[in-house]
Amino acid sequence: MKIIVDAMGGDNAPREIVKGALRARDELDLDLILVGRKEEVEACLQGDTKRVEIVDAREVVTMEDDPSTATRRKKNSSMAVALTLLKDGKGDAVVSAGSTGALLTGATLTVKRIRGIRRAALAPVLPAGEHGVMLIDCGANVECTAEYLLQFAYMGSFYARKLMGCENPRVGLLNVGTEDTKGGDLQHQTFALLKEAHEAGRINFVGNVEGTGVFSGEADVVVTDGFTGNVLLKGTEGVIKYMMTALKGVFYKSTLNKLAAAVLKNDLAAMKKSMDVNEVGGTAMVGISKPVVKAHGSSNEASFFAAIRQAVAFVNSGIIKDITENIDYMKLKTE
Repeated sequence: MKIIVDAMGGDNAPREIVKGALRARDELDLDLILVGRKEEVEACLQGDTKRVEIVDAREVVTMEDDPSTATRRKKNSSMAVALTLLKDGKGDAVVSAGSTGALLTGATLTVKRIRGIRRAALAPVLPAGEHGVMLIDCGANVECTAEYLLQFAYMGSFYARKLMGCENPRVGLLNVGTEDTKGGDLQHQTFALLKEAHEAGRINFVGNVEGTGVFSGEADVVVTDGFTGNVLLKGTEGVIKYMMTALKGVFYKSTLNKLAAAVLKNDLAAMKKSMDVNEVGGTAMVGISKPVVKAHGSSNEASFFAAIRQAVAFVNSGIIKDITENIDYMKLKTE
């Protein structure tokens, strides 16, 4: 398998990106295409060029660039070149820690969406329960229609079955209450579509899910519009950071507390690991015709390695084939 890496994307590029990519090459048995400024990438490689191809790209998409036009204006950027290589079949997946908006727009315009998919979605897996819970969408589509959310539900269900180990993924609709009548027009229309798909035996729709239910195991896939999903995601990340900082403060408060921390050291480390974004590494862009994974902007070696590992699983999963074969069920009947 060959993974195309945007070596210049992210806060710690190219050093940490290249280190994570080389680790993935060795541990996951991969070939790599590293896209970026050749001299900078070569300096990071330090002569280790085994199974590595470097494609020179002189420009870099920054966080200051307009996401909607970045890859079109900077055609020789590492991100744009990486996506073009994927489109042309030079590799199996693209992994980038660069601008989320630019990567999504570039993937949509260059690699293209799966035929019939209205919008690609960002689908992170949050730390909850045995398998985690997928949140779809979490920021790619601020304004959505019920058809978008119906497609998100199908795509999330395929992903959860193939990559999260959920045999019959439970799909919930994020709402302000669990009753069928809760929410606005978008939620009412989406609820009806998801219920119909459930009754046809195509997805396992369990109804509305409140914010508290996301982390209490009520669903494996939580469907929502990108605005609401992003607020939930960022709020969750903030709570986790606060909780870990506050917990650390408690255990350093006194000598007795420090002794208690020593006793609980392994359990605390396991809890911290379960909440660590580095363990997941990135977010799949579901709905694009070829695998694209957005690594965290602050990716270090471990985090970027995890993002490549996720991309490998994405390639092997057959999710894109599942979506393509079921696209007729994912459209409104009025078409």
